[in-house]
This record gives sequence, C-alpha cells and structure tokens, in this order.
Amino acid sequence: MREIFAKENPCLSVKLTTSFSSRLQPLKREYNVITTLTQRSDKNNYMKIGIIGTGALGGTIAKKSAAAGHKVKVANAMPMNELRGTAAQLGVAPASINDVVRDVEIIVISIPTNAIPHLPEKLFAGVPDHVIVIDTTNYYPYRDGNMENGFAEKLESVWVSQQLGRPVVKAFNNLLSYTLENRAKQKGESGRIAMAISGDDEKAKAIISRLVNKIGFDTLDAGSLSESWRHQPGMPSYCTELNATELKRALADNENIRERAGKLRDLTTDNLMTRTTPPSHQEMLDTIRSLFPTNPKHKPSATHAH
Repeated sequence: MREIFAKENPCLSVKLTTSFSSRLQPLKREYNVITTLTQRSDKNNYMKIGIIGTGALGGTIAKKSAAAGHKVKVANAMPMNELRGTAAQLGVAPASINDVVRDVEIIVISIPTNAIPHLPEKLFAGVPDHVIVIDTTNYYPYRDGNMENGFAEKLESVWVSQQLGRPVVKAFNNLLSYTLENRAKQKGESGRIAMAISGDDEKAKAIISRLVNKIGFDTLDAGSLSESWRHQPGMPSYCTELNATELKRALADNENIRERAGKLRDLTTDNLMTRTTPPSHQEMLDTIRSLFPTNPKHKPSATHAH
C-alpha cells in the first residue's frame, strides 16, 4: 500500500518513509520495554528452592515444584550415591546438607520433628535474611517420641523456628502427600483444594502463595506463626481436603478443639495403625474427616494433575 501511494505521489515518497520510520521508533522502544518487563516477570515467577527431606511430603514438594519450572535441589540423610538416584527420580538436583541452603530463595524443612535438633548447628550461618524458610513438620508421638529442648511448652513451629534460629512460615503441612501430588487443579476450577499457611512475614507468605498456586492449590492465610496450631494434626483443617471457603470455616474459633487436638491426632493414628492392610487415600481421608462432623463429607472427584 505504501509503495502504491508513493508511486501515485512521488513527491511524498521520501517524506512518507521518514515519517513512517520515525513513528515506528517509539513503538519499538515500547515493545522492548514490555518484553524486558515480561522476561523479568517470568524470571521472578521461578525460584531456586532447597529442600531438606525427600520423604512422602518433601519428595512430592520437590517433584511438583520442579515440574512447575522452579530450580530445585534436595538433601537427605542418605549417602550421596543413593541421593543421586532419588533426586533423578524426582527430576531435581542432589545436594549436601550444607549446600542445599546456599544460593536459594526458599528452603523447605520436611523431616520428622525429632530430626530438627540434629541438623548442623550452623546450617543457616551466612544464609541471607531474605531467604524464606518453610516448616512442613507435624509432630507425631508414635514416630518422634518424647521431645526435649522445651518442645512441650512451645507451639510446634515456634519451637522449630527457635531451633533453627530463623523465622519460619508453616505451610504444606495440612495436605496429604497424595493430595499434593494428585489433586491439583487450575486456579478458578471448581473444587480446588486450599492449603493453610501461617507466619509473621507477610511478604514471605505472599511468595509462598504464588508458589502453591502454581503447583495447583489455593492458599488461606491462617495468621501469624502463633496461630499455626489451627492447622496442626488433630484440627478440622488438617488433611481433610477442603476448599477455601470450607478451610476458612475449619480454621476459625477452634479453641475448644485445640484442647483435644492431641487426643484426636492420636485417635486417628490408632485407628489407622490397627488396620491389617494399608489404608487407601480415601480411607485415610474418611478416617480423619470422621472426627469432625462440622466438616463436609468428602466427595470423590476426578483427578486433575497439573
């Protein structure tokens, strides 16, 4: 079209070309700015994550985070040659316990509660303050035994924070590993399961919420770390696969249940351990939900893994 117009108006051809080019330059600059911002935004959506523990939950977090595009490395108590095989299966990198906390933006602690005091004493020395530490641990007496170092007098994650010498955010602890691996859904999809998070750093919780959303779950802020009891074992919000509306109700005003949470936790364990065959995920979920009549009955739904 420009060539035809110039041919019909030869005296305007040079002026038209110059004008068109000059008008295009601002658009090019704007495009370059938008492209740069988009690239930065995309880069900021992917993080470097170090995970201590590759059990059912830690391994699932590692696999799902790597599948979502994050750069993940893991450490556990295995010899390095065994850890390499585990890491390869998860699609992540193996690391020593001291290296797994270096050059990362998020550190996930996913080991038995009684293993916390046995982490290297100066593990977090030199780790920048902005690095987020996630505590996924849940205390179970049958597994962890009687805890020392003032554990009985402290809220679980408050105790973990003091042991590590770092602020922590409680997250991932109120979903079963099966749920995390197999029941993810796209944001806005009906029946999307929600995860509770607690902590004193609002920015850290916002970052974790983006991570969880990308994995396939909603998040619900349960408050400060001192409120993390609301999604510990024995509470209606713990491993009951609730959506955001249901979870909000389950987290609210449960002081009366809090007093019985330890007994309810142990009752669940006893019910499951007296079985002669391993429970299915559905049976485990039904057992936990049966302790809390106020929770909606579980309705099996199609699996959506993203």
